[in-house]
Formats: sequence, structure tokens, C-alpha cells
Amino acid sequence: MAADFTLPQLDDRVLSTLNSDGTRRWMQPRDARGRYWRARVGVAITLIALFTALPWIRIGGKPAILLDVMTRQFTIFGTTFRSTETLLLAILMITVFISIFLITALFGRVWCGWGCPQTVYLEFVYRPLERLFIGARPMRGGGGAPLWRRMAMYGTFLLISAHLANTFLSYFVGTDRMLHWTTGNPSDHPVAFAVFAVTVALMLFDFVFFREQLCTLVCPYGRMQSVLLDRNSLIVAYDRQRGEPRARSAQRKKLEESAHRVGDCIECTMCTQVCPTGIDIRDGLQLECIHCAQCIDACDEVMKRIDKPTGLIRYSSQNRMEGTANTSFRYRLMLYPALLVVMVSTLVLLLARREQVLIEQERTVGSNFTLRDDGSVETPIRLLIENRTEFARTFTVHGLADVAIAGELPRVEVAPASAASILFVVRTTAASFGRGSRHGSVLIRDDGGTEQIEPLSIAGPFNATGPIGSGEER
Repeated sequence: MAADFTLPQLDDRVLSTLNSDGTRRWMQPRDARGRYWRARVGVAITLIALFTALPWIRIGGKPAILLDVMTRQFTIFGTTFRSTETLLLAILMITVFISIFLITALFGRVWCGWGCPQTVYLEFVYRPLERLFIGARPMRGGGGAPLWRRMAMYGTFLLISAHLANTFLSYFVGTDRMLHWTTGNPSDHPVAFAVFAVTVALMLFDFVFFREQLCTLVCPYGRMQSVLLDRNSLIVAYDRQRGEPRARSAQRKKLEESAHRVGDCIECTMCTQVCPTGIDIRDGLQLECIHCAQCIDACDEVMKRIDKPTGLIRYSSQNRMEGTANTSFRYRLMLYPALLVVMVSTLVLLLARREQVLIEQERTVGSNFTLRDDGSVETPIRLLIENRTEFARTFTVHGLADVAIAGELPRVEVAPASAASILFVVRTTAASFGRGSRHGSVLIRDDGGTEQIEPLSIAGPFNATGPIGSGEER
């Protein structure tokens, strides 16, 4: 029975990257160097230069972007956020997502085809090098090309992937540390070298093997477009009213002579041959379409050759392609900008009112308090002091009112954009406690003369009215 089993064959592809029998369909798109391609080259060069330079650019002595996950500090355009500033980080992320929603509603998936690093590096670095080494339409794995050319291609891919890995990791560890790791002996920092090696391997796997499948199988953006787009959003579309019915050159003359209507599409399939994800744009809007406009350039070139107007495939909207005027009022175009204004205004306001020093009381380890013979209560207090300025500051803790500092005045130096804990003991009277705790405050003074009163929650005896034993500890 098992020997007679055969896999069912599908008439159509389930995905553009799969053949009907389930095997992978390898994409080798042609070049279409039209006006959109030239514009994309300019955008790609700018983005690659920006991506490479941003970790090296300093704003106020800080990297333009540094996402230091280990220390939980995130520097964005010279402003450092710590993990304790969850509200600021949340508003910043929400602002980014709303901006993506707005751009998609207006211009479709322009990010995918023009700005996404996956598309930029694959279409303007790796594939051009592949064509340079093993031909314009290489076979799978470079088959048919001399061995030395294939080895040179993969060696170049390795060097570029190593550069991309170094640049990518610089966003998380900083350029100074990355330079130290790169120029040093890998045995001196094996963990860092392992992370680098894994990142290089992932880059090679993605850009050499996985390629467009990241867009069609992994990235959720294409699947979200049904929610983010509407019928007035800008998309790459095929004009069916003008292009249908299709007819090849040999058939066109016969149909035209017999007074049959013939569309402008000549079934040259160039729009499909240049598509980096392998779709046929004539089938309508599809989740695999990344709006790169390669099909527009290819079709325009064909239309010029047969003396037909360009624009059979063009940037448009579903409504316009169906002869319906675009709706001037769109709820999402009112909602997204309004939300952006609220989010950006809130972010600017919070940044303007951002405290230079953040002080928080932390839990202590060990006994909560100690009762002394003289009736006083000594309670250990731990404060976390976060210095958000760009210079080191020394902080001293002073008592206030009936909250005294036991022993010498506690002092701590906090580095720039860092935090440190300080542990000290406060002395109060047992009679001042009610239900095991009381409120109090201390004065925090830095070496610049700035003072800040910090409220405290002080642990003590429960319902105490005086001394409870000599030196008893709870």
C-alpha cells in the first residue's frame, strides 16, 4: 500500500516560493533598470551609509544609537533611557508603530520595497555580486560557473556578512568594544566571538540561502497589510481594463484584423521574471508583493518598445484601478495623525520634565529594624540613585526632622548615566510607629549643591508605645 502512495499535485502554487509539488522555487529575478530602480539605488546607498555610520556618530559624546541590553540602557540620538523609564520607552515604541501604520495607510508597503534592510542588502549587494561572479541568471548554487568564481563569490559573501555582523552588533555593544574585540585575540573573549560567529552564520543563511522566504514566510508585515491597507492606499497594481484581454504578438494581428478587442498586455511575462518574490502582479494584490516597483520598470520598458503608453502596471489604488474615485475622508488618516500628535507631545513633555536624578527606595536584606536600650529604633534603608547627567556626581544623605542618620553621613559617587545603591541606617523613636511602619524623609544633596527630599517608608515595631526590651532585634 505504501508503495502506491503518491503526493497530490496542485494546479497552482500555494506560495510564490514553492513549486506545485512542494519543492522550493528558487528565485533568479532579471534586472529592470528603469526610473524606479534608479531611485531605489539612491535610497539604498543612503540607507547603507546611514546604517554603517550611525554607531560611529556621536551626539553629545554619546553614540547616535546604542541599545545596550546588558546594562539596560538605550541611547537614541543622544538621549539615554534606562529600563526604569518604562513609560518613556513605551510611548516611544507606540509612536514608532503608529508611524508605520500611517505610512502604510498612505503609501502601502513602501518600507518593504524601499527601506527594509532585507530588501536593500539582498537586491543591491548580494544579488548584484552574484550576477557579477556567476552570470545574470545563475543556476541554483552557482552551477555551471567555474569553481573559482563560485568560491570567490562565497568568499565575498563571507566578508560582507562579517562586516554586517560587526555593524549590527555595534548597535548593541558600541563601536569601542567592537573594535577591541575585532582587533584582539578571539580566545580573550570567546563569548563575544561566538556571538559574532553566530551572527555571521545567520547573515549568510539569510542572504545566501533563505532570501525572499524571509519576506513571504517569516515577516508578519505582509499578513498585516489586510488590516493596515485600505482601498485608497497606494499599491503596485495592474490595469486590467487596459491590459485585458491579453494576447501575444503573433495573435494580436489576427485578433485586431478580425475586429476583436485586444488589451495592451502582450504576455511577455517580464513583470513576473523581474519580481524578487516570484508573483504575477496581474493576479491582483498579494501578500508577497513588497512594492519594489521592479514590475513597473519592466512593463514600462516593454510598452515603449511596442509604442504603447506606459503605466500598464503602476503605483495606484484599488479604487482608482476600478474606476472609483478615492475617498477624500478616511478615518484612519484622521486617527493616526491625531494619535501621533498626542504621543509626540507627551514624549516631548516628559523629556522636558525629566528629572536629572531619580531616587527610589529598595528592599533591604536582613532584619527590618533594631530596638535600642534608649528606646530608639534603627532601620536599614537602601536607596537606588540614578544619575541621568553626563558627569559624575557625589551624593550625601542627611537626616530631616525626627529621622536621624546613625553614624557617619552616607556618601556615594555615581558615574554619568549610571545608577548606584547606598545603604545607611536611620534612627527614630519607637513611639513614632503605629502599625509596624511609619513615613519619614531624608535630604539628598549632591556636590553641586542640588538638594532633593526623598520620602521613606521606615519599618519599626508594631503598635509600639515605648522601648520593648533591651537591644531586642526583630
